[in-house]
Amino acid sequence: MGNSTGKIIIISAPSGTGKSTIIKRLMEVSELNLRFSVSATNRPPRKGEIDGVNYYFLSTEEFENKIQNNGFIEYEEVYTGRYYGTLKSEVEKTLNEGHNLILDIDVKGGINVKKLYPEAAAIFILPPSIEVLRQRLIGRGTDDMETIEQRVAKAEYELSFASKYDYSVVNEDLDKAVNETETIIRNFLKR
Repeated sequence: MGNSTGKIIIISAPSGTGKSTIIKRLMEVSELNLRFSVSATNRPPRKGEIDGVNYYFLSTEEFENKIQNNGFIEYEEVYTGRYYGTLKSEVEKTLNEGHNLILDIDVKGGINVKKLYPEAAAIFILPPSIEVLRQRLIGRGTDDMETIEQRVAKAEYELSFASKYDYSVVNEDLDKAVNETETIIRNFLKR
């Protein structure tokens, strides 16, 4: 089999671009041997959430100790005192077991991981345009206009980092975007 160590695939996209759906579809392709990276957080579990499945639930103290000791390949303080991050130990474990790891992370996290693991494939999923993204967010009917405009502004900012990624896929047609992303991953895994 040659190199049995798994590889890292980073996928980032602005909110509303269909990233979660694309990842879900890729996870169903068994020969890609993908595992989804489980994040750590210091928020308490919600009803029905299982440690190690939904998240790794750490105390604030544990989380901050791991930050100090470089235990994360990326982490974010989403708002004051609320952390989310990707545990280095989990990444290494998955790769050593020979699985490929999908990291669904925001742009800043993605760029950090790419610095740590230059051999990773970084894929950026783009909306066909900012206007289409705005319409999709409106169509969801879950947010008020102010929230939507904030998301759109954040998306514009995030799109400015797309060129730092190895590949970009425009999600205009979902099936096409899934196929394109799958082809990128297949070619990357062959290398």
